[in-house]
Amino acid sequence: MSNLPTSPATDQQLVAQVLGGNTAAFGQLVQRTEGLVTQMVFKMIRHSADRPDVAQEIYLKVFKNLAGFKFQAKFSTWVGQIAYNTCLHYLEKKKLVLVDLSEQRPDDSSEEGRSPPVSLVAGSDYDPETALFDQDLTTILSTAIEQLPPLYRTLIALYHQQELSYEEIAQITSLPDGTVKNYLFRARKRLKEYLLASYHRDDL
Repeated sequence: MSNLPTSPATDQQLVAQVLGGNTAAFGQLVQRTEGLVTQMVFKMIRHSADRPDVAQEIYLKVFKNLAGFKFQAKFSTWVGQIAYNTCLHYLEKKKLVLVDLSEQRPDDSSEEGRSPPVSLVAGSDYDPETALFDQDLTTILSTAIEQLPPLYRTLIALYHQQELSYEEIAQITSLPDGTVKNYLFRARKRLKEYLLASYHRDDL
């Protein structure tokens, strides 16, 4: 009898188990996607008291629509789509702005490549050995991200924290790849402007 460890069930196997009546398998699917869902809910929903209800609504929709999921995309991407649309509905219901109206037509500028969140906006001459500056910058950057519109905060989280590709983010948000790139560029630009302004304020 072999004592080799068994491989974890795939998403497809877990979905089949849930549809077969194994509700415990749904808990495993939640565990695999809760990081993504949490990031999206926290970035799009400012009011902390509403976040648990929104997250619960997301997973209720996932459970109810599980039979219709045909694995034409990754399971996490599909869950991300439900999370995004649920948060979007919340913002619309609260009459909150997803992104500035002036940003609805992104320009042709874009940035390629993934960078760590701090070096993303610190500039090419940033010294990684300056630990204190690095810590201060991270704090300022976190504050700056919270000043962005919900969509920008979400894109930053999906790309730099969840490390999703442009294509995966486009699938989740139903935005064209080019729009995702341009919005990310605009978000980075705003963050850099905020950091520069904070630096100059400290010098006064």
